[in-house]
Amino acid sequence: MLDYETLRLIWWLLVGVLLIGFAVTDGFDMGAAMLLPLLGKTDTERRVIINTIGPHWDGNQVWFITAGGAIFAAWPLVYATAFSGFYWAMLLVLFALFFRPIGLEYRSKQESARWRTNWDLALCLGSFVPALVFGVAFGNLFLGVPFHFDELTRPTYTGSFWALLNPFALLCGVASVLMLALHGAVWLQMRAGGMIESRAQHYATRLGPVLTVVMLLAGAALLFFIEGYEITSAVVGDASSNPLSKSVARTDDWFANFDQLPLLWLLALGAITLPVVVSGLAKAGRSGLGFVASALNIAVIILLAGATLFPFVLPSSSDLASSLTLWDATSSELTLTIMFWVAAFFVPIILAYTTWGYYKMWRRIEPEMIQRDSVSHY
Repeated sequence: MLDYETLRLIWWLLVGVLLIGFAVTDGFDMGAAMLLPLLGKTDTERRVIINTIGPHWDGNQVWFITAGGAIFAAWPLVYATAFSGFYWAMLLVLFALFFRPIGLEYRSKQESARWRTNWDLALCLGSFVPALVFGVAFGNLFLGVPFHFDELTRPTYTGSFWALLNPFALLCGVASVLMLALHGAVWLQMRAGGMIESRAQHYATRLGPVLTVVMLLAGAALLFFIEGYEITSAVVGDASSNPLSKSVARTDDWFANFDQLPLLWLLALGAITLPVVVSGLAKAGRSGLGFVASALNIAVIILLAGATLFPFVLPSSSDLASSLTLWDATSSELTLTIMFWVAAFFVPIILAYTTWGYYKMWRRIEPEMIQRDSVSHY
C-alpha cells in the first residue's frame, strides 16, 4: 500500500505526464494551424495542412481534458486558486479554442475565398492564443501569483488580468509559441507534400535557434533577476493538506534544487540544445527524427519547469505562507489512492487507442489528393 507522501509525489509526476502528453500531441496541430497563413499559399495547400491535423486534433484534446480533471481531483486548492487568478486568461483560451472545431468543420462549406480566409485566420488565432496564454501562465508561476488564504482556507486573488502580462511572463509566452510552432513545422515537413514540405523545412530550420535564444534569456532572468521560494519550516507529519501550516521565504534564485541534484542541469542543457538539434535534423531532411526530437524537447522543457518549481505548484507573491506545494495542496489519501488505480487502468488505454488512431490514419497528404477527392476532405 502506498503511503500518503508517495501518492502526493506520484500525482505530481502524473500531472506532469498528462501536461507533456497534451503539449506533444495537441502541440503539433496548434503549431501547424499557427503556420497555416505562412505555409499555405493557395486554398489547396491550406487544405493539405488542415487535413494533416484533421483526423487527430479532437483526440489530442483528451490529454488537455484529462490533465484538467486530474488537477481538479488531485489538487483542488490549486484548481480553485488558479481558476480564480487566471479566470479571464482561461476564458480567453476557451473562446480561442472554440474557433478550432468550428473552423475545421465549416471552412470548406462555402467556395467563397473571403469565407475561407477568415476561417484560416480563426484557426491560426485559435491556436496562437492558447499557446501564448499557457506560456504566460507558466511564467507567472515563477514570479508568484498574488493570492492568500483565510482561516477557512478560502483563496482570495488580489491581482488583475493585465498584471499577468509582465515582461518575463510574455517572454515565456513567446517561448511556448516558438516551441509549438517548431513542433508543427516538423510535423508538416513529415506529413505534407508539395511545396508545403519545403516551406515547413525552411521554418523548422530557423525556429530552433530562435527558441534556444529565448530559453537562454528566460534562464538568465531566473538566475539573476527573479527571486525563488523555499520552505523554511513545516509541521512535521502534517497530513491535513493545510497550506498555512508552513513558513516560506524568498531566495536568491530558483535553482536551489539544481545545487542539491546536479543531474538536473542536464534538463537545462537539453532545453537549450534540443531546439537546435531539431532544426539540424529538419535541414538534413530527417523529419521523422526531427519530430521525435521536438517531442523530447517539449518534454524536457516541461520537466525543467517542474523541477525548478519543485515542490511548489502555485507560489503566492502576496502571502508567502499561502504558497501551494505538492505536499499541502492535495486531496485526501483515499482520493489519491482511488485515482491512482483509475489512472493506472485508463492512461494505458488512452495511449493505446491514440497510438492505434495514428497508425490507422498515417499517410502523407498530397495536394493532388485534395484536388482529386475534394468532398471527402476538410
